[in-house]
Amino acid sequence: MPFKPDSSYDAQNKIWSGPETQDYFASDLSIGQIIFHEMRRHPKLIAQVSPTENTSLTREELHLNSMRVASYFRQLGLAQTDIVGIIARNTTHMSAVAYGCFFNGIAFHSLNVTFEQATIERHFSITKPLLIFCDGDEYEKVKAATSMLNVKFITMRNHQSGVMSIEQILETPVEPHFEPARLEQGNKQTLAILCSSGTTGLPKAVTISNSRKILNCATYLTTADVQFTQSTLDWVTGLLTTVTSGVYSTTRIIVDTPIDPAYFLRMVEEYKVTWVLQSSSHMAMITNCSEFETANLQSLRAYLYGGGKCSVPVQHRMRSHLALDCLHFAYGFTESGTVVSMNWNFDEKPNSCGRLVEGFKVKILDEQGVPLGPNQVGEICAYDGEFWAGYYDNPEESCIMRDSKLWFHTGDLGYMDDDGFLFILDRKKDMLKSCHGVYYPHEIEEVIARMPQVAEVCVFGIWNELEADAAAASVVARPGFELQSSQVLEFVREHISIKILDEQGVPLGPNQVGEISAYDGEFWAGYYDNSEESSIMRDSKLWFHTGDLGYMDDDGFLFILDRKKDMLRFLGIGHWSLIVCRR
Repeated sequence: MPFKPDSSYDAQNKIWSGPETQDYFASDLSIGQIIFHEMRRHPKLIAQVSPTENTSLTREELHLNSMRVASYFRQLGLAQTDIVGIIARNTTHMSAVAYGCFFNGIAFHSLNVTFEQATIERHFSITKPLLIFCDGDEYEKVKAATSMLNVKFITMRNHQSGVMSIEQILETPVEPHFEPARLEQGNKQTLAILCSSGTTGLPKAVTISNSRKILNCATYLTTADVQFTQSTLDWVTGLLTTVTSGVYSTTRIIVDTPIDPAYFLRMVEEYKVTWVLQSSSHMAMITNCSEFETANLQSLRAYLYGGGKCSVPVQHRMRSHLALDCLHFAYGFTESGTVVSMNWNFDEKPNSCGRLVEGFKVKILDEQGVPLGPNQVGEICAYDGEFWAGYYDNPEESCIMRDSKLWFHTGDLGYMDDDGFLFILDRKKDMLKSCHGVYYPHEIEEVIARMPQVAEVCVFGIWNELEADAAAASVVARPGFELQSSQVLEFVREHISIKILDEQGVPLGPNQVGEISAYDGEFWAGYYDNSEESSIMRDSKLWFHTGDLGYMDDDGFLFILDRKKDMLRFLGIGHWSLIVCRR
């Protein structure tokens, strides 16, 4: 079958490209201007529903509230160079605050409500917001963190005595003949400032421009769609959902409570949700809750997930409950401001992050910075050719993230297959070394995740002087299942295997010398453009025939019989080392 979207590969430069960007709106319009005009086109449609706060807003009401917030900013004399702070949940009027910023060309800097006081202080000391919208729940913490700044507070819920509330802001009269501001710097101007994921050190303040690329994974949305994401505005997924709901006039369901898998399933059924954007961990929680088996998810026509690795069994469990092939593993990073690739062909390419979206190019680099071809693992680098202001007030880190030729160096390890589908393996810095060799935690995680009793698993290294990063695992059992550590160890031993064969291919027992064959159950594309040698190296049952002679002793230790005068040496074969897997 034809894969989508279109993709091309430059074999000479080893660069993959997605489709060319198509503009659906005038190129000089800002995100705020687009949302402003689109909201006026469908005034009576429901824009937003909050089941947790029991509120509902039409697009006309949300549009009016957004103009009131923007008018309040104008009364205060805020300029487009000023910053508004946000540290709040998805409450009824959060979208109006975001759109009010967009209408005025003012960037907001959004933080997560769970941040510690010191983290809040560090972030807001960088951008120095003049206003901060926060929930009353965190007011005292945020106030203490910004005591050195001259900040005005507005609470979004659980209002505090003596502090202005969002309801008071919404009493602001709208300017006569209100129009959204034109951006002083054009669409290069910063739309929002988010936090980096923290996988490359301390979280940084990431600027997101007014680029149209934020729309490139949602151009199929219509006024009939019902969107939901758990993410708040400090996540690029929360920003993306807020923007696309405004641009495409969808109905958005919001909640101001933490993830509750059972509640999510009931909500999808009650509100006929059609579009979901979730983290991989949330999807794992949902597929492992007891209500999942009887849940009705037939309304969904797009289930986007990402932000981390997701085990194949979890993905297949979710797919089994969907009427359509609408499970879309997406890949992006905060600095990109959007999705870089998305899998529209899950049934044919499970566990892939799909092909590149409009306007993106990708290359895979080895440790020396040399581009690699299909099926070769290296660091993923992405290019969109657009302006990026970098990390706010941090040019040094910005240059590390994006080089002089405008390529983002993601720090993620992966490869592109022969069909131009992207596969993510691990963070570059997550590669671990033990005295037995190099291993990637995700490869052991994938094995453990196959156990029917396992809900989630995390493999990591525990350093000690003798073994360096010895592999350990934290495993969460599915509800109603009993699971012992000995079961996990035995399962790993059975599925990350080494066996010894004699000259006739018959398996040998302990202390018997023969050819070493190894099995990991993972996909291997073989030698590039050499199917004959590939089938010699790996047989039809997925066993690698190494050509090395050796034996396993009674304790399960592997010995290689070296050709240099029968010298013996101990060898652990990377992540296949049984010593590593036993931890």
